[in-house]
Amino acid sequence: MNVAHILGNKGHEVVSLQPHRTLGEAAGTLAEKRIGAVVVTGADGSLLGILSERDIIRAIGASGAEALASPVSRAMTAKVVTCRRETSIDELMEIMTSGRFRHVPVMEEGRVAGIVSIGDVVKHRVAEIEAESKAMRDYIAMA
Repeated sequence: MNVAHILGNKGHEVVSLQPHRTLGEAAGTLAEKRIGAVVVTGADGSLLGILSERDIIRAIGASGAEALASPVSRAMTAKVVTCRRETSIDELMEIMTSGRFRHVPVMEEGRVAGIVSIGDVVKHRVAEIEAESKAMRDYIAMA
């Protein structure tokens, strides 16, 4: 299985912000959409970074509430680790585990084609395990 399978189930919607938006606006977007990260894009749609809830908390921890007025570009992670639709789920889990992050943008032809969260990966793995368990029970019942 690969990332394309996850995107096929969850969709390709990506919530993005431009780098001049404030951390307060970003926090509002995260709360409204009930998500943990947004992709930061340039005017041309290019990937500039990613901003997670953790990034916002770190900024507030360092600068206090005033951080919410600062631009997203100051708190975002600019060196974004990405994957492709062809990336295997096992490889993606390794990327997320070793990098210690929970969201990975999916790139296709230089554009963000989706985003996969650790929750998406866990949901996929649970469904996979349940399907294997059902197949085993069915096999045993037929024997």
